[in-house]
Amino acid sequence: MAVTKAMTKAIPSEKSSKAQEWTMEMKYENDSEGDATYYTTTFSHTARAADGDFTAAAKGTFNLAALTALCPVAQWDAVFASQVDSVITNPVVNPVPDTAFAVPS
Repeated sequence: MAVTKAMTKAIPSEKSSKAQEWTMEMKYENDSEGDATYYTTTFSHTARAADGDFTAAAKGTFNLAALTALCPVAQWDAVFASQVDSVITNPVVNPVPDTAFAVPS
């Protein structure tokens, strides 16, 4: 299972030339599109300086590593692994009706 993660959105909200809030999305992919084990999901998170998530600063001072650190990546990793397990590795097998069954007399 090759999991890749990529930040696909990072939108700052500014006040007085400083980022006060970041709205971010990160896309997770298991294997490659077209593979039988391919699975993808996108997580989103909003970090706010007012909530103590980060110190307000010019948006240009935030690089990919800093923005990623604002996201609950460990939680997302666990959720994604669980999703892959329940959808790809161990999917639910629904019961099959036996329409030919006859009630014994």
